[in-house]
Amino acid sequence: MSDFQIRSLTTADELRAAWSVVQQLRPHLDEERFVAQALRQMADGYRATALYDDGVPRAYAGWRVHEFLVYGRHVYVDDLVTDETARSHGYGKALLDWLKAEAKRLACVRLQLDSGTHRKDAHAFYLRERLRIDAFHFGIALD
Repeated sequence: MSDFQIRSLTTADELRAAWSVVQQLRPHLDEERFVAQALRQMADGYRATALYDDGVPRAYAGWRVHEFLVYGRHVYVDDLVTDETARSHGYGKALLDWLKAEAKRLACVRLQLDSGTHRKDAHAFYLRERLRIDAFHFGIALD
């Protein structure tokens, strides 16, 4: 990597600048829906972080701090994606390492995330980075 920076995104314009990466993970959203929803979620503790290389967004994480009886205080990563045109350059690892360090700084004891069953490459990455499959996540759409 040449000159990368990891920084928090807090404004609509900053979120829009990362949309080219986010849309690869969340294609069901359009840019305006993403920005509006991310800003709404920020009011409930969602945080957006992006890794930039030479000013170009290369990876994005949406995350929050939770406390559950089962895990204690932890960082839950809602969204973690590296630009598909820039994978295998260390961006995802750098952002995940940053998230782990930030979790420790925030007095969290774990980092948790869910990953869709179809995302085999992401699973290989997570396992390589020593994340382990601790549970199955179940859900149901409510009418």
